[in-house]
Amino acid sequence: MKLNYFAFAIPIALFFIFLEFFISKRKGKDFFNFGNTIANINVGIAERLGDAFITGIFYYFYEYLYLNFAIFNIKPSAIIWISIFLFTDFIWYWYHRLAHEINVLWGIHIVHHQSEDFNYTVSARITVLQAIVRTGFWSILPILGFPPSMIITILLIHGAYPFFIHTQLINKLGVLEYIFVTPSHHRVHHASNEKYLDKNYGDVLIIWDKIFGTFIEENEKPIFGLTKPLNSYSFLWQHFHFLLEIFYAVKTSTGLKNKFKIIFGKPERINANIREGLEKIFLFRNNSIPKSKRFKNYVIFQIAFILIFLFFFLLFENYFSLVVQVGVSSIILVTLINCGAILEQRKWVFYLEYIRASIFFSIIYIYEPYPTTLFTLSVMLLLSTNYFSLLQKNYLILVYGHPDQQP
Repeated sequence: MKLNYFAFAIPIALFFIFLEFFISKRKGKDFFNFGNTIANINVGIAERLGDAFITGIFYYFYEYLYLNFAIFNIKPSAIIWISIFLFTDFIWYWYHRLAHEINVLWGIHIVHHQSEDFNYTVSARITVLQAIVRTGFWSILPILGFPPSMIITILLIHGAYPFFIHTQLINKLGVLEYIFVTPSHHRVHHASNEKYLDKNYGDVLIIWDKIFGTFIEENEKPIFGLTKPLNSYSFLWQHFHFLLEIFYAVKTSTGLKNKFKIIFGKPERINANIREGLEKIFLFRNNSIPKSKRFKNYVIFQIAFILIFLFFFLLFENYFSLVVQVGVSSIILVTLINCGAILEQRKWVFYLEYIRASIFFSIIYIYEPYPTTLFTLSVMLLLSTNYFSLLQKNYLILVYGHPDQQP
């Protein structure tokens, strides 16, 4: 069978997340907030889903550059493996630093820093756009002459390490603190304390921060998240709020030079009041998550179902037609939006249930295009339309405990 074994990254990551959760609880540490944890996992699911469609493209992109523009003909050897690792980590440092210093890049990277928790789920907050931008930076590797197979291998190894530095359970690690990026170093990077801002950009090695003057040791308790907290669990808002802020800042500025400075300048060039105005237009905020077990169980059930769904979808992706791939991806994305909206107690989540069901039944009809199937689906549609108000009311009571939510 032709299986995609990268799918096993999902259960492996979940194992360490659960392990961290149980250890933190036994130690009496409150490192996991329900809403933040769901929001973090949501972003990670979207990234895993996107990777299913574009990871192969990255390899062919590197191969194209290697075959057509390689400066040197580099052959694998022990010293070459060490060299590509150092090059990769060096390039990451500068990508990461520029992602904090250039607005258009920060608009993509900011998603990784929104969580006010710091645990293994935060490592999942990577977007597909961020993966695409990083590929642009790493494209120097095939141009130098490193073979694509070496690049992909080292990127997989390099990409696994940062997962383990997103934790508060591990304290300082002695002599390793002088060479590698440790959880202590990375806690500093995710902190919004003024003294910690724009520090410790390294991914595996901390030496680049020490060389280029961006290193600081953890010596006061970090406050995690953005300097101006997002205070929203909305899946879409988390992904696009800063890009929207850039757009409105450019739109309201005068002169090409000023617009250019907004796009490629530092984040502090964006007027903080812009977000407040956009929130009034696009965002309904209600962070008072119901404490009932019924509510939390419903959200957890959706996330658990999607993770299982995603695992098998990725594992057997080579056996699914394009129709199924698009349909499954659509169901997953609608569910992610649904979970974010539920956390903010939006009333329109009921419409998302209709959309999700419609996609699911459309896939069924494509594979079972028989009159009985069409008749059954038509009856279900007729009944759900006729009893829409009653269904909506009971659904909101079931999920929130009462039907009186904002639109």
